[in-house]
Amino acid sequence: MKKQIRKPNFKKAGLILLNVLGFTNFSRGPALAAVAGLILTSIIVISSHGFRSGLSDLREFEVGKVADRDVVVEKPFSFVDEAATRLRIEAQERLVPAVFRFNSEAAEDSLADWEAFFALSLKLFQKEVSLAAFALAVQAEYPGEFSGGVLEFFYSDEDREKFGEYGSIALKNLYERGVCLVPRDSLGLYNPDTAEVLLVNGTRTESEHIHYSDMITMENAVEALNQHISGGTFPPAFALIAGELLQPFIRENVFFSEEDTRRQVAGIRVRVEPVVHHFEQGEQVIRKDFIITEENMRALRALNQSLPGQNPRLVAGHLLLLFLVFRLLVFLGSRRITGRHLEDPEVFLIIVLSTIYLSGAAFAACLSLNTESFPVSILMPTALLIMLPAILVSPRLALVLGMALPLGAWVSGSFDAPALIFALVSAVSASYSLEKAENRMDIIKTGLFIAAVNCVAAVAILLTRWTGFAGFPPILFWAAFNGLASGMLVMGFLPVLEQMMNAATTFRLRELSDLNSPALKKLFAAAPGTYSHSIMVANLAEAACQDIGANALLARVGAYYHDLGKMEQSEYFVENQRDYNPHDDLAPRLSATIIRSHVRIGLEKARQLGLPRQVQDIIVEHHGNSLISWFYDKALKQEKSDSRKKSPVSAEDFSYPGTPPRSRESAVVMLADVTEAAVRTLKKPTVSSMEKYIRELFNNKVEHGQLSRAELTFKDLETIKNAFVRVLAGHYHSRIEYPKLPSREQNDPAGGKTDNNSFFAVEAAGTAAEGENK
Repeated sequence: MKKQIRKPNFKKAGLILLNVLGFTNFSRGPALAAVAGLILTSIIVISSHGFRSGLSDLREFEVGKVADRDVVVEKPFSFVDEAATRLRIEAQERLVPAVFRFNSEAAEDSLADWEAFFALSLKLFQKEVSLAAFALAVQAEYPGEFSGGVLEFFYSDEDREKFGEYGSIALKNLYERGVCLVPRDSLGLYNPDTAEVLLVNGTRTESEHIHYSDMITMENAVEALNQHISGGTFPPAFALIAGELLQPFIRENVFFSEEDTRRQVAGIRVRVEPVVHHFEQGEQVIRKDFIITEENMRALRALNQSLPGQNPRLVAGHLLLLFLVFRLLVFLGSRRITGRHLEDPEVFLIIVLSTIYLSGAAFAACLSLNTESFPVSILMPTALLIMLPAILVSPRLALVLGMALPLGAWVSGSFDAPALIFALVSAVSASYSLEKAENRMDIIKTGLFIAAVNCVAAVAILLTRWTGFAGFPPILFWAAFNGLASGMLVMGFLPVLEQMMNAATTFRLRELSDLNSPALKKLFAAAPGTYSHSIMVANLAEAACQDIGANALLARVGAYYHDLGKMEQSEYFVENQRDYNPHDDLAPRLSATIIRSHVRIGLEKARQLGLPRQVQDIIVEHHGNSLISWFYDKALKQEKSDSRKKSPVSAEDFSYPGTPPRSRESAVVMLADVTEAAVRTLKKPTVSSMEKYIRELFNNKVEHGQLSRAELTFKDLETIKNAFVRVLAGHYHSRIEYPKLPSREQNDPAGGKTDNNSFFAVEAAGTAAEGENK
């Protein structure tokens, strides 16, 4: 017989995996998203950190601290010390002399100017002009260039016709040595002592290294010219005035060449040999009880990189830690922490934020920040990822999430201790600062508060790590920017997420609680009695929720909109009726159908208005599935009186189509709704009568199972009853009976005068009313 091969049951295997991960409490979509987030985060963390063999964790070693253990080389290895090589290159670059080049055009222009001057002088000499006329003609062409004594000596010398040749020879000699223009501001990166001068001679380039002190510049050009002339074969008369006579024609003809200098620097970079360190087997890279230096850390990193590839043990260990982190997140999202069951959009939000944070931390840890004191988490918008769930889901969940996510980044190897501390401080401050936020502008204030707390945390970290004060400004800037950017990003993301998740945030509920909103104004116009009833129910529900610690704002908004469906047929509801009751002409079953329909119509209108899901739940649940007893009793009576009626009366036809309240806020609105309507029937409500009546109403709801899912305790019910009585007692307070004033005709039948008694009666009524208002 052939053995039957069993096909693998992937569905069963998937269920087992979800059970191990703890995702069985989620629906399929969030559960698959959680598994995908775990896999994606694991891949990114493993690929980013590498987890090589040998060294367990480099974070235990830090520059400036004493080593706790030895690190010994097991196999010989060599590595290129990049930092030392860079220092060698920088030193060699500083030794490169700045390159200067001769400019032949500048020398030629200078000689041409001298020859033009001498040609003018010869022309004047030939005309045999006087000394005064000669001086005036020269000053007209070269104003202020020559002194009168030099021109007089030149004019009077018998050998003056040869001065032109002498001057050209002297200038050519000067330009052959070079008159340099030295831009001191541009030479700070090069050799401070010598420069290289290039002279292009045809196809050949001559190079000469010259000390800056030996360079001829405009400051010492005349002195160099006089030294050359005095040591040569020039006549004494020419030598006496040569410096002053030739000075106006001296120009720089050697200039700094940035292009040639850069070429020399680039050549040095290529030729410099890298700094290579060799370690033999058994040699210590880190010595116990010795201070760790920068060189030690470079060698340690190189040793870590030289070790074999990923260590399966380390990979498995970090995968297990990541699994525990995700399992912790599942636990934190459970009902025992959040106090309620999370909806699918809320679970998706937590999964996405957690995956982004842990993956982003792994990427940030790979960045080179050029400083050991820079906490990696300063680049992570931790506050942003905490404020969003605090507003959209639950502040309690956000607080524990703010502790779990940085802890997850730490155990996965992305954060060190300072980064963990900074992230925790930022997360806790974000969660704390949102507790009293009432409008959207408070988010900006929260961002400023987080920025300040981040700066304090950064200063504490920098001080404990002995960071120089020069390193404080950039880190404090990024710490403050982290908080401010988180606040502004929340302002941008929140409206979009509110609509996507249809969440009842504090800010959105406050906007919906505005009585001038179009929906509530339409309710006031179409059903004024229902509007007044809703306002009173809102006051009752808000007061009760405040006393039991529920969401008072949600209860108020839910109460405002709970009877939204009565706008369509407002005349069929007693609070909107005046003299005529349409139900007198209808069958009880049809009347009950109309009454029941306001729940369905209200839900449709709520969806059209885009009201939050929690408000829609209150609309659906504020009557639960309770019986419309008045019409049900009427139908039973008609059935007994009409023996020909064959179809029996069904309680289901006279019950509301909703479900019993599932939240405390919804249950409170249900109780406030029935209480407000019922107390109106009391003729002379007193505190004791209202207490007794409200207790009976509550007991009736409990007996019929309308509060079985709302998680209200008997203590809560007692607190709610007391809150209702307090509010209703203030509403139905007793008033004095004002005396009836006599008519004007009775007081003054003759012509409009009033007697003193009527005057005092009006004064007494006004005083009594004023006292009552007070």
